[in-house]
Amino acid sequence: MKEHNVPATFFLIGVSANLNPDIVRQEFEQGHEIGSHTYSHPDITEISDKQLDFELGATQRLISGILGRKTILFRPPFAEDIEPETPDQINPLVFTNKSGYYTVAMHIDPKDWSSPGPEVIIERTLESAKRGDGNIVLLHDGGGDREQTVQSLPGIITGLREQGFEIVSVANLIGTDRDVLMPKVSTNEKIITWSGSATIFLMDWFNRFMRLTFFVGIVLGTMRFLFIGTLAIIQWVHSRHGRFKEYEHSYCPTVGVIIPAYNEEKVIIRTIKAILSSSYSKIDIVVVDDGSNDQTYKKTKEYFASDSRVRTFTKENEGKSEALNFGILKTDAEIIVTLDADTIFLPDTIKKLVRKFVDKKIWAVAGNAKVGNRINILTRWQALEYIVSQNLDRRAFEIMNCINVVPGAIGAWRKEAILETGGFSSDTLAEDADLTFSIIKNGHRIAYEDQALAFTEAPDSTRNFVKQRFRWMYGTLQTVWKHREIWFRKKYGALGLFSIPNVLIFQIIFPLVSPLMDLMMILSILWATWQNHYHPIDFSSAQSFQKIFFFYVFFLIIDLLTAIIPFILERKENWTLIVWLPLQRFYYRQLMYYVAIKAIFTILRGRMVGWGKFERKATVKEAA
Repeated sequence: MKEHNVPATFFLIGVSANLNPDIVRQEFEQGHEIGSHTYSHPDITEISDKQLDFELGATQRLISGILGRKTILFRPPFAEDIEPETPDQINPLVFTNKSGYYTVAMHIDPKDWSSPGPEVIIERTLESAKRGDGNIVLLHDGGGDREQTVQSLPGIITGLREQGFEIVSVANLIGTDRDVLMPKVSTNEKIITWSGSATIFLMDWFNRFMRLTFFVGIVLGTMRFLFIGTLAIIQWVHSRHGRFKEYEHSYCPTVGVIIPAYNEEKVIIRTIKAILSSSYSKIDIVVVDDGSNDQTYKKTKEYFASDSRVRTFTKENEGKSEALNFGILKTDAEIIVTLDADTIFLPDTIKKLVRKFVDKKIWAVAGNAKVGNRINILTRWQALEYIVSQNLDRRAFEIMNCINVVPGAIGAWRKEAILETGGFSSDTLAEDADLTFSIIKNGHRIAYEDQALAFTEAPDSTRNFVKQRFRWMYGTLQTVWKHREIWFRKKYGALGLFSIPNVLIFQIIFPLVSPLMDLMMILSILWATWQNHYHPIDFSSAQSFQKIFFFYVFFLIIDLLTAIIPFILERKENWTLIVWLPLQRFYYRQLMYYVAIKAIFTILRGRMVGWGKFERKATVKEAA
């Protein structure tokens, strides 16, 4: 249009103007007129005067905020302005007239929105003009792919001029100028205009930020899945051919099994009996009662009084770290195995853990923790998370030697490694992660043994789940901050270059923005439903919505693949757990987001957090 020196009047949908303020400015600066086409493109015959007033007012404020000018031009959606025949069609036009708007009609409509082809659009327009059907041509520049409309413009302009028509603006047509139809905002309205401009800027910035975050999040999530999934498969293949298997029956160092216990009378006996049934013979079980208020010490002491393999101690309550350190000093074993008092080991678990220490470079081994009380949807979701997230990550991280944590529920350590780093520290609530970081920093390797199984009791109520995960997240953030000297430093290998960024991005940043990403998708669906109800064809945001929807579905597919791979790699897992995956996103993950956000803001406020232990219920089943 600029090339042919042709003016036009652009009737804007408010929501599109908000998304594209630069285009609105460009239209005005090139001499075109701006009119209102409502905010959300509803059928104005089906809405109330109050809603119509909102539609007009919102669009007016947007235009005023962008241009510093108002508009008194209005074109109703659905061409109801041509020949109104009923009160429902007339009343809205009466309302807009009383509101000070000029309703602009149109009679030459080549229906370019149906994409009939540039030649057809040109022919329809010129034929209608020749018949004298009217003097305003309607073309669409939104609501889908308008390439055909753009291609037809030179032919329409040239054809009309050849027929003797002069192409003018609406202002020229009615004998006035643009300043009359688009007056400047008055002095009294400047504050409102400034507020509108600020609001538009913030809305535009937030919208762009969310769209960018949405797509960046999906790209990063996909790249992470491909990377982690590939490494996990490599680890699985490597572990099936590891040389340590040759020494599984001949390599038998002494093993000290340390069980810290605080108010564990309901579960402690069963846990110890499971250890005693182990196929590994050279074990020394040390139970450390950390000042329990129940009968944990008494019951343990009496029940195993005649078994020399079990020694029970009690001490003042100083926390899990000190209980572990106390127990470690009570054994002369070469290898230390730690587990929680509610955790059930299989008979071959210790043997599977210990065999990897035949490699002298390995100083700690993380076992395969599984939820043993899959009794409701919450515990099943946790079982799913252990499989598809925690254990899959450990497989991949073993290849890079950057496992974040050898879990307290099932972990094995060279005693030398623990003593070298000063033992389990009470500086954080994640003493196992803290020790893991320290061992890797000292140049040692940590392995993952997927066949060493342990079944642990997961929280079966939302309250206890939040309490546990808050402690885990808070402790993880403490650990990452405590070891901040390794951040992004090549000296510490993948721990500093990958593991730490992984925590920062996927455990801190993502939980902060993921709820907004989900909300964006929900609002996009609601918006599409609203628009489709009023205008199933000319939906100005259709392409944007389709793009968001496509990537969101793509993300869900990646999510599903992320679950399938670890199930293939896992040993004897129940595949029916995957059916809970779709629902997990809409409740369980929101809880995880809440926990992460709460932990982040708690740390920022500098608040201290206690252990927050939840009551055991002894609901673990080995064959879960």
